[in-house]
Amino acid sequence: MFDTMTMTKIVGAGCGSLLVFLLGGWAASALYTTGGGHGGEATQAYTIQTAAAAPAAGAAAGPTFDELYASADAAAGEKVFSKCKACHKVDGSNGTGPHLNGVVNREKAHVEGFGYSDALMAMSSEKWEPAKLDAFLTNPKKYAPGTKMSFAGLPKDTDRANLIAWLATQP
Repeated sequence: MFDTMTMTKIVGAGCGSLLVFLLGGWAASALYTTGGGHGGEATQAYTIQTAAAAPAAGAAAGPTFDELYASADAAAGEKVFSKCKACHKVDGSNGTGPHLNGVVNREKAHVEGFGYSDALMAMSSEKWEPAKLDAFLTNPKKYAPGTKMSFAGLPKDTDRANLIAWLATQP
């Protein structure tokens, strides 16, 4: 029947099969990786246009930023700022990012003691006007390619307008 040698062969065959399976999975993932990885940006080679997608994009047009900013709620903006607190402060001291006291209409890249990226240093002659803050907060890496800010952005127009209105109240 089953003796020690037969049982050893069965266990060895099972372990060998598992090893081959794991090595095959490792080899397949190494050969057929899609690139990108953590922190990398993957670019799609082409986009397929569909008839259904085109009208939806045109129908999504809403109020302009100026209209949203004029009716923005600073109290709601303080709640949105909770997403920014991990890196930014409003007590006059720098964190991972520069402090945001008086950021609205302040010159870009002018907080003492903070090392800005070359992308923002190139814009240092400009001011952080509300519309420019809106563009930056929509997609920081698109607005200033090479920025050190790793935040993906705020997708909601009202959140950005409320946040900028709240930041305007910070001396």
